[in-house]
Amino acid sequence: MYQRKRRRPVSDINVVPYIDVMLVLLIIFMVTAPLITAGVNVDLPKAKANPLAEDSKPPVIVSVTKDYEYFVTDGNQKEGPISPQELAVIVGAHIEVEPERPVMVEGDRTVDYDAVVSLMVLLQAQGVGSVGLMTDPVEE
Repeated sequence: MYQRKRRRPVSDINVVPYIDVMLVLLIIFMVTAPLITAGVNVDLPKAKANPLAEDSKPPVIVSVTKDYEYFVTDGNQKEGPISPQELAVIVGAHIEVEPERPVMVEGDRTVDYDAVVSLMVLLQAQGVGSVGLMTDPVEE
């Protein structure tokens, strides 16, 4: 009579599909990472200033570019270019929801002082209590 040979079970794990998935995810993250950190290109003035406290909420950033375009950045969500009145309404809505949230103005160094002050007046009219001005640190 013919006897069957017993096969031993294979105890190796095939990891090739996992490596393929990891390589695809790596490529996806490499492509999307620069898109997430993209912001508004503003040449900030240099000044010595204290940074925001680490335990404070992330600020709503209002930007004025050298071409007098206005943007609102809330975390990773960027809106713009929009009119100053639309910008003030959007920021006012953010402040209504979270009154303790800081608002920072990021004005290009070549923009007239009048444009930044006008923007701050619009924000104040929408109920923003205090506005911070963003700067680049001075290199010593």
